[in-house]
Amino acid sequence: MSVRLPRPHRDDVRIAAGGLLGGLLLWGVGLTPRTAQDGLVLWPALWAVLVPLVVTAGCELLRRTRPKAALLIGTAALVADTVTRGSVVTVVMFTDLMYAAVLYGTPASARRLPWVTGLLTVIGALVPLAVWRVPESMLIGVGVGIVALAPAATGWVVRNHRDAAEAARLRAEQTALLAEMDRAQAVTAERARMARELHDMVANHLSAIAIHSTAALSLDDPQTSRDALAVIRENSVAGLEEMRRLIGVLRDGGAGREPAATPTLDGLASLVDAARTNGLDVSLDSAHEEVPAPVELAAYRIVQESLTNALKHAGPGRVTVRLAQRDGVLDIRVVSPYGHADGPRAPGSGSGLAGMRERAALLGGTFEAGPDGSWWTVRAALPVTEGDPA
Repeated sequence: MSVRLPRPHRDDVRIAAGGLLGGLLLWGVGLTPRTAQDGLVLWPALWAVLVPLVVTAGCELLRRTRPKAALLIGTAALVADTVTRGSVVTVVMFTDLMYAAVLYGTPASARRLPWVTGLLTVIGALVPLAVWRVPESMLIGVGVGIVALAPAATGWVVRNHRDAAEAARLRAEQTALLAEMDRAQAVTAERARMARELHDMVANHLSAIAIHSTAALSLDDPQTSRDALAVIRENSVAGLEEMRRLIGVLRDGGAGREPAATPTLDGLASLVDAARTNGLDVSLDSAHEEVPAPVELAAYRIVQESLTNALKHAGPGRVTVRLAQRDGVLDIRVVSPYGHADGPRAPGSGSGLAGMRERAALLGGTFEAGPDGSWWTVRAALPVTEGDPA
């Protein structure tokens, strides 16, 4: 099976072609660093210079795709060049192969080559000095340093800068991704909060409007119709006011606008009175101390939604609302008759229970809702101290 070589990079093709043409030009004019009479020259024919030149130029085609193989073959070509009359271009292309082996090779090769070439540079300087005892022999080490160590060190520096730039780019991408995820989570959380607020503020009034309008249409009694229309008007006006308050919150109170008031537990009495007006028999028992504003708002909304559900689904009987604070927890309990309502009913979407459960969970509390014999019980426990879950 034949081995298919990777396609060389176009820049590598230019480097190989330029090096080959430059070497041919110097060879054509007979410019070589050594003469045929030099003691190192074992292959004095002028055409012999072309063999390592062509091989080294071919290695340049592999400088990115196969840097280790290119360096090994190039090293053999450089050794062959030393026993010919030589070519400066062959030496220059070898330095580029060393540089590319560090820059594009594996991390292990990139770490190892500067040390190996440094060791060869020291050996090339000290061994000839120890053998020949002349200072000029140290120039061999200088030559090795120029041809091998300098390009290897340069490649190591460039690779470090490249890896640092790549790491910085990846960190920037990760930071941007995390920021986008945080933004998406913040948008989702804000949309969920707005959905809870909108549902809790408007659902009670719209449910009362739906029930009383159905009663006005189904009963042929002028007085009942007038009473139903009065309740419908009262709930529509209250619902419109709640919508205006929510719009004011969304607009964030620009141009000197006062922030809208947040419902508090002091408003439970008014909430119960409104439920009574809508036809519920409600009793309120509230005994609590001052609680944080988030807990106060969540408790108010849970009671409000529970009364809305009782108006839509509860059977005949009294609805009991109890709030008690004990052991750092505000306990909320709303009990209503469990059964089919005799009068008209309003359809439900099921999002009310989910909203109450979310409000309790956001404060580290608990929420339960379900039938208990002939009663439907809603119970929530909200910690009044931050970091103290129920």
